[in-house]
Amino acid sequence: MEVNQILETIRMVEEENLDIRTITMGISLLDCMDEDIDRSCEKIYRKIITKAANLVAVGEAIELEYGIPIINKRISVTPIGIVAAASKADAKDCVKFAKVLDKAAKKVGVNFIGGYSALVEKGFTAGDLALIESIPEALAQTDFVCSSVNIGSTKAGINMDAVKLMGEVIKETAAKSDMGCAKLVVFANAVEDNPFMAGAFHGVGEADCVINVGVSGPGVVKRALEKVKGESFDIVAETVKKTAFKITRMGQMVGKIASERLKIPFGIVDLSLAPTPAVGDSVAQILEEMGLESVGTHGTTAALALLNDAVKKGGVMACNHVGGLSGAFIPVSEDAGMIQAAEQGYLNIEKLEAMTAICSVGLDMIAIPGDTPASTIAAMIADEAAIGVVNHKTTAVRVIPANQLKVGDTIEFGGLLGSAPVMKVNSARSDVFIQRGGRIPAPIHSFKN
Repeated sequence: MEVNQILETIRMVEEENLDIRTITMGISLLDCMDEDIDRSCEKIYRKIITKAANLVAVGEAIELEYGIPIINKRISVTPIGIVAAASKADAKDCVKFAKVLDKAAKKVGVNFIGGYSALVEKGFTAGDLALIESIPEALAQTDFVCSSVNIGSTKAGINMDAVKLMGEVIKETAAKSDMGCAKLVVFANAVEDNPFMAGAFHGVGEADCVINVGVSGPGVVKRALEKVKGESFDIVAETVKKTAFKITRMGQMVGKIASERLKIPFGIVDLSLAPTPAVGDSVAQILEEMGLESVGTHGTTAALALLNDAVKKGGVMACNHVGGLSGAFIPVSEDAGMIQAAEQGYLNIEKLEAMTAICSVGLDMIAIPGDTPASTIAAMIADEAAIGVVNHKTTAVRVIPANQLKVGDTIEFGGLLGSAPVMKVNSARSDVFIQRGGRIPAPIHSFKN
C-alpha cells in the first residue's frame, strides 16, 4: 500500500469510526446430531470449544498488529431445529441445547452465538415446533444465545401459521426477559452466511467451518460525502462506491488473515453499513448529508436506495466473495440519527416499512408499546415478509414490546444496542386476518426454472 493509503486508513479508524464489526465463525453441527439429547449436547460443546478455541485470541492479535478495531467475535451454528429433530426433543429438551450453546460461548469468550433457529417457510418439523415453543424460555435462561426463525421465502411463499406463532412467541419472550426480544429476529429469505446477530446461523449448504466478516463504516461514508456538498447524485453515488471499495478491502484482508491463522476457510465479507449509537456512526446521518433535513422525510427512501446500491457496487469490486446481507442497516435503537428522528416525530413505523423495501434487513430494533396484541406483531411480520418475498430480498422483524411503557417513553438496552423511543403502532386490529392461517403462495415470478 502507498503511504497516503495507509494514512487514510488510520484516519478512518481514529476519526471516522471505521471498524470490523464482527468476525463470525460458522460451525456445522450436523455431525453432532444424536438420538440421545445429552450425547448430542456433549458433541456440540466439544466441537464448538475445539473449533473456536483461538477465535478471540486471533481477533485480538490482528487488532493489535494492524490497528484495526474488531468489535465482536462471534459464532454461528447449524439451525438447532434441525439438530433437535434427531433427538426427538420437546420444548423443554430444546432449552438444553440453548444452555450448552451459552456455555460454549462463555468458554471461548465470544460476544454472541447464533443459530438457535428454525427454517419453517414451507412447514414445520417436530423439531422446529419444539424449538420455536422453547424460544422465550431459552432466551430468558441464556446470556449470549441469539435466535431466528425464517417464515417465508420467494420460492415457498409465507407460512402464515408460523407468522401467527411468532407473534405469540415475541410477546411471551418480552414477558420473560427484558433483553430476549433484542436477541430474536423473524426472517423472510434468510441467508445462510450472515455474520451479524441476532440473525446469524450456519446454513446446511456451508462448509464444516468457515470465517465470515462483517465490515462497517457509516462514519467514513458520511465524512466522504461532506467533501462533495452540492454535487450531483452521480458524484454522490461514485463517492459512496469508492468509499465502500476501501472499507471492503480492509474487511477482506482481516478475514483472510484470520482464516490463515485459524486454519479455517475464508467465507464471505458482508458489506453492510451497520450503525452504532456512537456520535458520527449513523446511517441516518449519511442520508441527511445528502440533503434531507431529517431521516424519515420525503426523499428518504430514494436516498437509501442510492446508498444501498452504491455500497454493493463498490464492495463487489473489492471482493470476489461477498455475501450475508450486504447493504445498509436501519436499526432504530442502534443509530443516533434514527433515534433523534423518531423522538422528533419525523420517523414512524410506516416510513421504516417503506425503507425496508430498499435496505438490507427490515423493521429492526424497534420498541413498541407492551400492550401491542400478538396478532398485530404477527401482521407486522407478514407485511415485512411480503416485501421480501415479492422483491427477492431478505427482510426481517426484530421488535421489542416494552412492558409497562407507552408511546414516547424510552427503553434502554445499553452497549451497541443503544436505546429506543417507544413508537406508535396502528391501533386497528388484524386478528381475523392472522387467524386464517395456511400459506400465502409464492409469487408468480419465483418460478424461473
